[in-house]
Amino acid sequence: MQYRKFGNTGIEVSLLGFGAMRLPKTPDGKNYDHEEGVRVIRRALELGVNYVDTAPYYCNKESEVIVGKAIKGWRDKIYLSTKNPIEDDSGANWRKRLENSLKKLDVDYIDFYHMWAINWEKYTEKIDVADGPLQAALKAKDEGLIRHLSFSFHGDPKDLFKLIDTGYFASMTVQYNLLDRSNEEAIAYARKKGMGVVIMGPVGGGRLGYPSKEISSLVSNAVSTPELALRFVFSNPNVSTAISGMSTIEMVEENVKTACRDVQLTPEEKEKLLQVMEEKKKLADLYCTGCNYCMPCPQKVDISRIFTLMNYYRIYDLKDYAKKAYNDFGQGHLKDKYDASYCVECGACEKKCPQNLPIIRQLKEAHATLAE
Repeated sequence: MQYRKFGNTGIEVSLLGFGAMRLPKTPDGKNYDHEEGVRVIRRALELGVNYVDTAPYYCNKESEVIVGKAIKGWRDKIYLSTKNPIEDDSGANWRKRLENSLKKLDVDYIDFYHMWAINWEKYTEKIDVADGPLQAALKAKDEGLIRHLSFSFHGDPKDLFKLIDTGYFASMTVQYNLLDRSNEEAIAYARKKGMGVVIMGPVGGGRLGYPSKEISSLVSNAVSTPELALRFVFSNPNVSTAISGMSTIEMVEENVKTACRDVQLTPEEKEKLLQVMEEKKKLADLYCTGCNYCMPCPQKVDISRIFTLMNYYRIYDLKDYAKKAYNDFGQGHLKDKYDASYCVECGACEKKCPQNLPIIRQLKEAHATLAE
């Protein structure tokens, strides 16, 4: 296992971190298998992974409990990360959520405690306020309940610089992968400022977990698309660790093997990879830039996402992912968003499109390609 300095904290973290958001389920798929989850996490720890990330709502609110069981006997050898959802501007309520996580994890302290999924607006309006979460966090840190204060982020990359400059945070967890490099400059800035940088979604939120000959063929010795995706993230020297959601021992062993490589990508390989991916992005933008001016659709057809999936299918050769994702419309978190078959050809979208795209025709093509 390769290890890197974690900002100015004085510790070193494994290049691969364990993300406890996709823990194994029972054979019937209805519940989370605590015993198997413990086995998977402990296998990662045995192989040198020392950064474990969880959150209160992961795995139907069971992730923290499973992680707590898994790290018994390992507590002084690993660094534990979890998160506090900023639901209001109350420091007292923030403290209650912290105490609940400590109880579920069955630990006395948390190494890296995150303000979860924040942006600059949330920071200024709900966190850094009188008797708010920031004051409660600094008090908890003084008491030894948390060792380091962190944040995770899903907003505008420009906000990242402002959050980094507050000086309150020892580390940050942000998105970064082959398909999305928007946070790259902020990642370099954070490292320069002495922060640890944790990458979530190194495999594109699962998109790069599916095979793509177009992508994996860009590096001659790449075994698979997800392996190459990890190697790309690991090749960034400003990255401290990348957390991967792993549900099987096989996944753990494969990812650990990748994280043990002395050289992830040569400069020539990385340059070629970035050049080709930039060319593919330009091709994707020709099909649809994702500006969302066409939305909302009166029939709730998710036009922008449908076209994004078509780009994954045509441009990036992520055919299996695109088809699966397309067939998720109308279910779960997409229950109020529909596929292209619901289009009634009213033309409202085409009137609003700044590129004058033939949206109706492209929706028909997408459905014919992606529907199963």
